[in-house]
Amino acid sequence: MTNPRERTIWKELELGLGSGSKFRVILHLALNPEEAFTKYALVKATGLRTPSVESQLKTLIELGWVKEYPFTPKTYQINLENKLVTQIHQFLQKLKYFKT
Repeated sequence: MTNPRERTIWKELELGLGSGSKFRVILHLALNPEEAFTKYALVKATGLRTPSVESQLKTLIELGWVKEYPFTPKTYQINLENKLVTQIHQFLQKLKYFKT
């Protein structure tokens, strides 16, 4: 039997990384942690459609994985103050240079 806390972390990971499109958004943000991107820049970088990027950003902001800055236009950046996101970021950074 899994304890409720473990289920919570796995549920959060599923919500944060669940779909291919969400993974593309978080991957782009994680591999460029010093930059903030507009929705348009994320659409161009990920190859996704605007409604998909908007939907994925909404979930990632609600989870606290992505910060939204109220500029015009709004910009988005990975939230490395979130401990779980920091772990995911470190993992993805290691994979960046991984060779099979």
